[in-house]
Amino acid sequence: MRDWIGRLLSIAAIAGAGALFTGLVFGAAFAALFLFAFLLIVVAIALSARARLARWLADPAIDDIPDDEGTWGEIYARLHRMLREQSGARASLSHALWRFRQAGEAMPDGVLVLDADNRIEWMNPSAEGHFGLTFKRDRGQAITNLIRHPAFVGYLDAQHYGEPLTLKGGAEGERVLSVQLVPYGNHEKLLLSRDVTRWERLESMRRDFIANVSHELRTPLTVMRGFLETLTDARESDEKLYRRSLELMTGQAERMQRLVEDLLMLSRLEDSRYPLREEPVDVPALVRAVLVEAEGLNRGTHRIASTVGPQWLLANREEVRSAFTNLVTNAIRYTPAGGDIHVSWEVEGTEAAFRVRDNGEGIAPEHVPRLTERFYRVDRSRSRSSGGTGLGLAIVKHVMQRHQGRLEIESRVGEGSTFSCVFPATRLAPASGTVAEVTPIRGVA
Repeated sequence: MRDWIGRLLSIAAIAGAGALFTGLVFGAAFAALFLFAFLLIVVAIALSARARLARWLADPAIDDIPDDEGTWGEIYARLHRMLREQSGARASLSHALWRFRQAGEAMPDGVLVLDADNRIEWMNPSAEGHFGLTFKRDRGQAITNLIRHPAFVGYLDAQHYGEPLTLKGGAEGERVLSVQLVPYGNHEKLLLSRDVTRWERLESMRRDFIANVSHELRTPLTVMRGFLETLTDARESDEKLYRRSLELMTGQAERMQRLVEDLLMLSRLEDSRYPLREEPVDVPALVRAVLVEAEGLNRGTHRIASTVGPQWLLANREEVRSAFTNLVTNAIRYTPAGGDIHVSWEVEGTEAAFRVRDNGEGIAPEHVPRLTERFYRVDRSRSRSSGGTGLGLAIVKHVMQRHQGRLEIESRVGEGSTFSCVFPATRLAPASGTVAEVTPIRGVA
């Protein structure tokens, strides 16, 4: 303020001195004319500077600011400093916004920004995938026009955002999403989404598992309880009744024992804290032992033959034995009487395979992918009557995964099935042996 007063006083002093000098030399008329011309020049300079400022303000550029002297120069210097500070703040804000968007786009969860009217302002790629949207196409659209699930519309209208909402059947038919709205700012909202399909499947498997275990245990317990009540109520001793009841109860007890043993085996196989203890395994001897045990179940019902090579494995003997036993006993249980079963252990290229082939009824293609699920049965009544627990193939699958191998299933309805445990060549261990042998096992002639 003081600078402006000083400059005005200086201009007034110059104008007064010039007018006084002109008046003394040329007279009062010339003094007035000089004063008028001087003021006109001052006003013209001010208007010119103002015009330059107006042109610059129409398109301000930090590198093209007018360069004047005096008061206008100071004004331009201050404007230049303010513009530079503003440019720096804008650049900082733009960088922060860029980093926010980069972080949002990298998030595995979906993030969708809605304005006060529930219109889309921004979304990250995860949200696009979850809801089948495209930011360029759907920006500015009302979210209820794009997500028309009745439960979501009700959730949005109710404005009770404390708990997330579970939506089934998102962009993909079987996808399950957990969505939650978070209010912020001036009636704006964040729509957060998370793909919980895997967790939902695990929870469903857990429920099914508990239900199946309860059912599998309840059946033999019901049978045993029934026979115990029958024996308790019997007034006279009936040796035949006692013997028959004890036989059936023993069978049901053995069934429960097999189920518990299989459950414990699965628990160990799935536990990452349970290390794989490896040793050289004499597979030819192991296969022959499995076939001898299988004959006790077969009892001459099927024709069983084997082709056994000399190769050994670096593996856990008990786990491999359990896998092989499950495949052989399954073939015996589910192949009609009089059928043929062939068991082989051979090296095929860079892999070694234990195969069990039968000529039974075969399995429909829609059932094959689910055979390794716990308690999954193609024919429930037939499976229970055969004595299976419904866990055998699940055990085989986990054993093979622990040995870096795989379980292969090939089946055709009416032609039979082939179940194979395929091991990588890195699992082969050196051992003595020569030519493979073909050994027929007792069976139907």
